[in-house]
Amino acid sequence: MLSIIVIILLSYLLGSIPSSIWVGRIYKKIDIRNYGSGNAGATNTFRILGWKAGIVVALIDLAKGFTAAYFISNIGYIVDDIPSHVGVWNTHSFMMIIAGLSAVIGHMFPLYANFKGGKGVITAAGMLYAIEPYSISVALLVFIIVLFTSHYVSLASISAAFTYPFVMLFMRYVLMIHLDGSQIVIASVLAAALIIKHISNIRRLLNGEENRIRSFKPAKGWLNKEESL
Repeated sequence: MLSIIVIILLSYLLGSIPSSIWVGRIYKKIDIRNYGSGNAGATNTFRILGWKAGIVVALIDLAKGFTAAYFISNIGYIVDDIPSHVGVWNTHSFMMIIAGLSAVIGHMFPLYANFKGGKGVITAAGMLYAIEPYSISVALLVFIIVLFTSHYVSLASISAAFTYPFVMLFMRYVLMIHLDGSQIVIASVLAAALIIKHISNIRRLLNGEENRIRSFKPAKGWLNKEESL
């Protein structure tokens, strides 16, 4: 039981690393939450600081979810105090989910940034790649298709989140690929949470007020453009 608490705590603290806020302060000495959408995530970083800072933030956020699910989740097995099953669920899959989800929560509500973080999409993607890479790859493909056809990052994120649990259901019940029940349950819960986190974006999409990507050329960033004027 103690190792489970340690896993949750370490994963949350890892997820709480406010990459966009720290990069903003290091790169331009600003709080990224005071610019653009006000969101402490990679998308706003791309928009405000440009593609180099955006990639750094995205990679850190991806690594937070992957590291928690793939590495931190194994602490219980090192000390050998976790059973092989929790009810009908495989404990290994369950602990990967618990660790990864704790990192996502940390990203969305970071301890180091007054609990005001990002939407958790990239951190969740890192977690899900650690748990089961094929279904999340399909969701990523949906994200890319929607992004390039609509130019809305939020719509692409919502579409990918909605698609993900259905892909897992298809894999298990149509393709007969073994997936632990805990994976499908958490996929559904996580997808719902990410969609709920995008409610403000959904309102802006319906009102025609959501920001669109005008070009897929490497973004210079709003602040960098302002300085060049």
